[in-house]
Amino acid sequence: MPSLPLPQTAGQRDAALRSPAVAATTPALECRGLTKSYGNGRIVLDHLDFRLEAGEYVAVMGESGVGKSTFLNLIAGLDAPDGGELLIDGVAMSGLDDDAATLLRRQKLGFIFQAFHVLPHLTLEQNVALPLMLNGLPLARARQLLDAVGLPGRAGDFPRQLSGGELQRVAIARALAHRPRLLLADEPTGNLDPDTAADILALLRDEIRASGASAIMVTHSHAAAASADRVLVLTRDGLFPARGGDFA
Repeated sequence: MPSLPLPQTAGQRDAALRSPAVAATTPALECRGLTKSYGNGRIVLDHLDFRLEAGEYVAVMGESGVGKSTFLNLIAGLDAPDGGELLIDGVAMSGLDDDAATLLRRQKLGFIFQAFHVLPHLTLEQNVALPLMLNGLPLARARQLLDAVGLPGRAGDFPRQLSGGELQRVAIARALAHRPRLLLADEPTGNLDPDTAADILALLRDEIRASGASAIMVTHSHAAAASADRVLVLTRDGLFPARGGDFA
């Protein structure tokens, strides 16, 4: 399928910054024949093949109900595939027991949810520090990241004191705290007004670049998708490069 002629995507703007050696490295993610259906027999993902290179930022679009969130949930271990193989940083998840798979995901993955999912009884610093504590890493990075995402001096505040855009900044900081190999974002601007969404997209891209992470963002927004290196559309037949008319 022909690629969508997106006007000056962020991927094109940043092409000169990407290393030629990236293609030769271990991919951040590989899906081989990934399959998922639900109890009613409805097949959501049917032998899906996908490869995400190291340092690559991909947006995934598609009609509602086609399986975009299911795709992310399978990668994150929030759901289990019925068939196929999933490799994170070259490691086949099917070859790991539950404890080893949990440890790998804890170390390698970061997840940004549309609904933020910050813990209301913890301060902002404590929220961001959670993945650091789980991975036995120094906690000082939590405050540094809050500064980096535009929340200096707010470490002791609680989520109830923040706007939606500020909460999403906290969620981005938390997802990046432990320097994950792979960042997953499920509609990260879906609850935000257009101006705040634009700020969050710029912040997200800057932080992805600064951390060296690879990223997959599921979105319905054309503007959000244009911030990625490439745009793919998920259909019943698989993932394909976006083209005109694919955006719902």
